[in-house]
Amino acid sequence: MNFYSRIKLLGLLLVFLICCIGNAKHVHAALPSQASLELFGSHAVTKPQENMIPDLKVYPGGQTIGVKVKSSGVLVVGHHVIQESMDRKVSPGETAGIRLGDRITHMNGKPLDSLTRVAEAVEEAGKNKKPLDITLCRGEQTISTKLTPVYDRDDKAWRLGLYIRDSAAGVGTLTFYAPDQGVYGALGHVITDMNTQTPIVVGSGEIVQSNVTSIAKSQSGEPGEKRAHFLKDHRVLGNIERNTNFGIFGKMSDEPQYGLYSKPIPVALANEVKEGPAEILTVLEGQQIQRFQAEVVHISQQDKPATKGLVIRIVDPKLLDKTGGIVQGMSGSPIIQNGKLIGAVTHVFVNDPKSGYGCFIEWMLRDAGIMQNNVSLKSSSNLKAS
Repeated sequence: MNFYSRIKLLGLLLVFLICCIGNAKHVHAALPSQASLELFGSHAVTKPQENMIPDLKVYPGGQTIGVKVKSSGVLVVGHHVIQESMDRKVSPGETAGIRLGDRITHMNGKPLDSLTRVAEAVEEAGKNKKPLDITLCRGEQTISTKLTPVYDRDDKAWRLGLYIRDSAAGVGTLTFYAPDQGVYGALGHVITDMNTQTPIVVGSGEIVQSNVTSIAKSQSGEPGEKRAHFLKDHRVLGNIERNTNFGIFGKMSDEPQYGLYSKPIPVALANEVKEGPAEILTVLEGQQIQRFQAEVVHISQQDKPATKGLVIRIVDPKLLDKTGGIVQGMSGSPIIQNGKLIGAVTHVFVNDPKSGYGCFIEWMLRDAGIMQNNVSLKSSSNLKAS
């Protein structure tokens, strides 16, 4: 295991909470060996090709965006006990074998699209003293079970003994948008539920304009954060269709403002990225995007989609003075090298916030549907992602 593999990492996306923006103390940090950071794409990769689609160009982003996601079904994030009688407490959900991270998609054959629908179904089943037919997803499995509501003497309501969540919101950074294809990519890594670390399966969602109000500076052992809020007019920039290991993707309905480029720029495939000077685009105040100098200090040559493709180090004095390096909320900030978009910032090294990981733009373009799987990189090295 090399030096970079041993450093603790921290996802840069602000914690996603139900209908609110999270704060720094809830952001998870994990060793690289943990599953939450060992996220690999599932695309099949063919032999390296020579056709590198040289005409592909996109607009780099850098805008801070608000992200609002509604899950497909409801996510189980906890169990709780119900006071069924004076001397008996139970958790029907736990007894039925429902686990944290399970996603309940149907009750009595009807799809769940809101917490209100759950409450109505539970109330009806409880009053009729009938069990609910539950359909849930656990990883790749679809499971059917029965769950009988219990009347809570304290709350005077029918309960399942489950804490559930159906929506989330937070702040991140737009990586690119492609007007010709009408799509965008942002964040650079998957959105997970803060309690269970389960990736959120998108039912619907949207990205909106956001405004940076202040910066909490990073220091060793304690990454900082961008503090931001959604604009009052909630100008919707696009929808959210997918949440993958490489970010969120969807249709762009309204081109974002304040971009630094009047024309799209070329993209670099993974094999074109070199160690050396680069720059990142991000917002530190309001909605103004700025360029900051950085260096690509390590590259993992990847023959399939994988996270942690490159290591960057911030060298810009202005950015270091303002932020101390990489901070939460920079997730998705575009990385530019030699006039080409090469990737996005994704993680900060907790013990060295001047440095962090990025992902190759190639993998984001695939998940956006712009680049097909039969167009791949040229790789001759045995070096793999750490």
